[in-house]
Amino acid sequence: MEEMSTKQKVIHAASTLFFQKGFDGTSVRDIAYKADVNVSLISYYFKGKQGLLEHAVIHYYESYLEMMEENIHAYQKESTLDCLKNLVFNMIYFRLEHYQLSAFIHRELLLDSTFVREMSVTYLAKENHLLSSLFYHFLPESKRKSRRMLYMQLQGMIMSPFNLKIEWDTTLLDDYGRTQFVRQYTNELNEWLDFLKAFEYETCPPNSRN
Repeated sequence: MEEMSTKQKVIHAASTLFFQKGFDGTSVRDIAYKADVNVSLISYYFKGKQGLLEHAVIHYYESYLEMMEENIHAYQKESTLDCLKNLVFNMIYFRLEHYQLSAFIHRELLLDSTFVREMSVTYLAKENHLLSSLFYHFLPESKRKSRRMLYMQLQGMIMSPFNLKIEWDTTLLDDYGRTQFVRQYTNELNEWLDFLKAFEYETCPPNSRN
């Protein structure tokens, strides 16, 4: 238990510094100082700064994808739209709960960081499969021709809170603040999904609805 507590302190400190200063701008000594641990512990647990980043990113994605699968399973008896809305809410909440690491990973991917991209590629493919399968299944037939463009819009809306450094520090660090933001943000996103859903009936008279 003590080992995990120390490791988590180091990961949290590293995530903060990577977010603020970048990977190259952060030293092992910086991380140790912020985590209030001996520098040697970072080598002992993670074999250095690169091993620490690898551990943090892999743990992040594994927890994230496990959350997605659990949410889809929990809502499998609900409508596809309800399942999609719930999944999007929890995707954004998870990313916001781990905001600094989420923003750092996203920034590194935009910069085409080879190390982060190679670590992330398999996880991103699985995320894309889970989300796109649900979205394409939900999408009304009349919008299927433009489904790729619409999916890109959905991805953009999910990622946009993490594209720019907004003043999260004072408003969204606690559970209440995060929940309120994600509810408000996904309410707007859900209106877009409801708008798409309305196209299902454009070419079908009311009596033909299932």
